Amino acid sequence: MNFNYRHLYYFWVVAKEGGMARAADRLGMAVQTVSTQVRELERSLGYALLKPAGRGLVLTDAGVAAMQQAELIFQLGEQLPGVVRDAVGSPSVRLVVGISDGLPKLAVRRLMQPVMQEPNLKLLCHEDEFSDLLAGLALHRLDVVLSDRAAPPNPNLKVYSHPLASSPMAWYAPASLYAAAKRGFPQSLGKVPVLLPTTHAAVRVRLDQWFERLAIKPRVVGEFEDSALLKTFGAAGMGVFPAAELVHEDLTARYNVRRVGSCDSVEEHFFAIGAHKKVLHPLVQKLLPVQRAG
Repeated sequence: MNFNYRHLYYFWVVAKEGGMARAADRLGMAVQTVSTQVRELERSLGYALLKPAGRGLVLTDAGVAAMQQAELIFQLGEQLPGVVRDAVGSPSVRLVVGISDGLPKLAVRRLMQPVMQEPNLKLLCHEDEFSDLLAGLALHRLDVVLSDRAAPPNPNLKVYSHPLASSPMAWYAPASLYAAAKRGFPQSLGKVPVLLPTTHAAVRVRLDQWFERLAIKPRVVGEFEDSALLKTFGAAGMGVFPAAELVHEDLTARYNVRRVGSCDSVEEHFFAIGAHKKVLHPLVQKLLPVQRAG
């Protein structure tokens, strides 16, 4: 069989982009050239890999199988420069982590603890919206995504979600608000200024339900997408705020706040999300107990 890896690469780009025109634009080539290269690959394999669907193209069964192999091939190809560089220089273990923007930053360090003692670790962290991180994971631009929610079911997105930890929530206050918040808690949260995460954080819905269940109308003076910013403004005296008790020690030491009381039955959950692939990053395996057991 006269197999050409360049033809496979063009097919891979067409499948990623969902059409010849978009692939040609990405490659900086003529549509006819890209189409010819893909047809050459189909001819060499003996099967049609793409079929029309609306204004675009989708994979045939043979195309799905070819795409799975192409993903592995080009994923390994992207790692090649680093492997060669490490072979002739100081070896390093590179881990690219996506951090969901709703995830508490103090919790991230706790969740990453299993890999932080890795010799020669080179850690790259990217913070973004959850959906964008899942897209980066599917394209193998990230090794793992840490989030406060599991990935939604999607047959076109081959990822797995593994629960790492969960933590009860509690309310914390700076010294200037502690006495007022403590007096008559939790009804006091209707009188003192309160800071909350936005709906970017999965726990926000559970906090709203907690308020509703207790018939408390909180005096919300600020909402924050970034958890570190929320804590910073809270510590500066702007308001009382919720946080996972998982980070109690770091939180009270770093921000000089005190625990007011528990947020009964409200928990924050933490997940590691990885792509379905045969070549698993060794440090991702360390993060995932199910992979270590398997």
